[in-house]
Amino acid sequence: MPTANWFVTGISRGFGKTLCEELLVRGYRVVGTTRNGSSDITHENLMVMQLDVTDEQQTEQVIKQAIEKMGRIDVVVNNAGFGMVGAVEEVSTEEAQATFDTNFFGTFNVIRAVAPHFRANRSGHIVNFSSVGGITGSAGFGIYNAAKFAIEGLSEALDLELKPFGITVTIVEPGYFRTEFLSSGSIKKAAKLVDAYADTVGKARNNVSSASGNQPGDPAKAVRVIVNAVESPSPPLRLPLGSDCYARIDEKLARLKRDMDGWRAMATATQFDP
Repeated sequence: MPTANWFVTGISRGFGKTLCEELLVRGYRVVGTTRNGSSDITHENLMVMQLDVTDEQQTEQVIKQAIEKMGRIDVVVNNAGFGMVGAVEEVSTEEAQATFDTNFFGTFNVIRAVAPHFRANRSGHIVNFSSVGGITGSAGFGIYNAAKFAIEGLSEALDLELKPFGITVTIVEPGYFRTEFLSSGSIKKAAKLVDAYADTVGKARNNVSSASGNQPGDPAKAVRVIVNAVESPSPPLRLPLGSDCYARIDEKLARLKRDMDGWRAMATATQFDP
């Protein structure tokens, strides 16, 4: 039976819930958090705790309590988050801040709270949920893209900082999976509408509703890949999930190479003359 203890944020639905169920099937002990402290998952190896990851002090307290009750934490999964749809011009400062508070600062709070424990143990694994939207931008998702791009940069630096202590970092980048992410009860839409974006962002707003429940990816299969990656002797820094995700990353890399090749000679000839 596995001996590692997992700490997973946002297990009330979506990837967090499916991941929690998979971990329990495999015999792991899990601390799962929700905003209201309850879950419809019941298992002798599951401890559910109330946590709003945007609350720095509460996050520190919950991590401390989880360590005290479980003895140690071995894997932390930063899953809590939500989407924001709206043109960059449409999204208000308050809406943007709320998006970053959960998607970026929530992850940031958990990492800072658990890092001393991992360093003391000289082991641990941090799994940060990003998205295909953390690799490539989409019209109508600029603020969400920005928050997930921030997760990517944070995780890259974190990997270098924590590796000497035997701590691993993995960034999970799902494409479109059939979770509640696009449902009206999860994704947020900017209150302001600018008619000029009707053919771009407007279409993205409409597509969110029609795509919800029709995404091609199977979350149950995805979480098995995530757990397999954590269990592997050489976990990846980045773990894209879904054929659609790979296609968009390939497209991004091709465009990046075109831009670099087209401007390399001029852009690298920018040093001071001898």
